[in-house]
Amino acid sequence: SSPVGPQSLLTQQLQESWRRSQSRYIPEKLVFEVTDASVVQEGTSKYVLYTIHVIRSGTFDKTPAVITRRYRDFEQLHRRLRRRYGGEMEGVSFPRKKLRRNFAAETIAKRSRAFEQYLTHVHSRGELRQAPVFLEFFYLGDLLAGQSLLRTGLYQEALGSLVNALRLQEKLGFQPQLPPHKPRQHGHWLFTLSALVACFQELDQLEEAQEYCERALKDLAPSRDALQQQQFHHLLIPLLQANVRLSWKISKDKRQWEALLQELRNSGVDVSNQPSLKEYLVKESLEDCERDARPKVKAVLTFTASLCI
Repeated sequence: SSPVGPQSLLTQQLQESWRRSQSRYIPEKLVFEVTDASVVQEGTSKYVLYTIHVIRSGTFDKTPAVITRRYRDFEQLHRRLRRRYGGEMEGVSFPRKKLRRNFAAETIAKRSRAFEQYLTHVHSRGELRQAPVFLEFFYLGDLLAGQSLLRTGLYQEALGSLVNALRLQEKLGFQPQLPPHKPRQHGHWLFTLSALVACFQELDQLEEAQEYCERALKDLAPSRDALQQQQFHHLLIPLLQANVRLSWKISKDKRQWEALLQELRNSGVDVSNQPSLKEYLVKESLEDCERDARPKVKAVLTFTASLCI
């Protein structure tokens, strides 16, 4: 065999070192950090509202997301998880109610740490991490708030809730190609992107609108067989029409989307007499789950409207 020079040995050592570093790679995790706990008085009702930042660990997170929840919201989540995933919930501890000193600084501090540990523990378990009730605990309130603001024409205000909902879904590991038994989360994901399109379009921020429109369409693009059988998502046509108009206005190539619209026409679909994207979003039902799954929209509105867009 030919002799191995010092340079080759160095290269081999560097390659081996790189392989070892890759084998020690630790995947990113989510950190749930209670950054504020405020006592809220509403008439005769008094409770503690916890502000929780959801942050990716292992890197500087430029897009942190935030939720605000009270003890009752956590309690409802815990009850529903135990009811549906009893085996997986074994060993997951939850802070008990106290008869006294609920508003003492020491109690609030201990509960803050307990809620951080609770969310971390649940998220560490594969089946629970992808459970609809767990995912919706984080983002569904923002979607409801965003839709409510969209309906009333408050587009700038709606952006805070919708952007936060998108960030939460991204951090929670949402994948567009979800298995068939999780269609609701897929629908929520597409609603979020589509609502952002509608809001940015109404605010005349056309480049941002087109970017989210194209992102949604990449997740929606049907196969040729699906097109021929006219099996596609109800948001496909309004998103295609919106994207063609937006692309034309910002001088971006729109031929790919025009061709898809033409394919739909050729398959017998009447693409002219369709509701607009905004009409679909206003009528869309997001609450096809149990009533107690809904986080408080009022609190979400208060704490997400100030997010940077």
